[in-house]
Amino acid sequence: MSEYHNPVLLNESVNALVQYPDGFYADATFGGGGHSKAILAKLSPKGRLIAFDRDADAAANAPDDQRFKLIHNNFRFIHNYALIEAPKGLDGVLADLGVSSHQFDTAERGFSFRFDGPLDMRMNVQGAKTAADIVNSYTQEELERIFRIYGEVDNARKLALLIVAARSQAQILSTGDLGNAIAGALPSFAEHKYLAKVYQALRIEVNDEMRSLEKFLYGAAKSLKRGGVLAVITYHSLEDRLVKNFIRSGNVDGSESRDMYGRSSAPFKTMIRKPMQPEEDEIEGNTRARSAKLRIAERI
Repeated sequence: MSEYHNPVLLNESVNALVQYPDGFYADATFGGGGHSKAILAKLSPKGRLIAFDRDADAAANAPDDQRFKLIHNNFRFIHNYALIEAPKGLDGVLADLGVSSHQFDTAERGFSFRFDGPLDMRMNVQGAKTAADIVNSYTQEELERIFRIYGEVDNARKLALLIVAARSQAQILSTGDLGNAIAGALPSFAEHKYLAKVYQALRIEVNDEMRSLEKFLYGAAKSLKRGGVLAVITYHSLEDRLVKNFIRSGNVDGSESRDMYGRSSAPFKTMIRKPMQPEEDEIEGNTRARSAKLRIAERI
């Protein structure tokens, strides 16, 4: 499990999540199974846990435990499965939104610019669209949009122009091809930080991550019992903003609706004033935890 993925904010998230050892819980992003195994350790023999992961590689990490069930599907469908598996409702839902270390470190998955591999980035390798499909088929305007919105890249237009120019000579099929195509847009400083934004934007588009997160949040709200806990670990401002808005207002855009008596319709109340972040010793042992934020809320 540790080689596949180091679970971030493990104790903080699991301790907040599991309030009832006999309860029914969901780990929406199974990955290496670290959070799931910690949840199971807190459950009684009556407790249950379902977990989701659209990456088939994660199945190798599934614990041999009768209280556990791994579902090979996108966490956006959590409510569909909760209706079947936990018709009385869930006592807690955990989501660690980060890409697993296994995905980053496997060259042929194409998630990292550190390796020269196919420009893929699909979390589910059966998915129809790869990052190569995007850079070779999207219009200049569409490329500019995803780099500006999903990567928050300052020179998104120049980046898109360089890609369109490069692909007119030859298809961009590998991470190396992409690096060569956009070399002229890279800043002279913080090159790795810039590339991380580019890859984040492409990955989000390939996997429809923001739409999946929206559907997950609404599904989790409908699946949790009153008093149930939602714990979400985010890694960049776009997803953290969605989670923050939803917990505060019940809408991902942050618009709060009220009834005729002025009562908020928000389904959650926050359990912590500020999001938790990893301690320095955790960051030293796992630098990918540096940007993590944990938000915890109670279903009301």
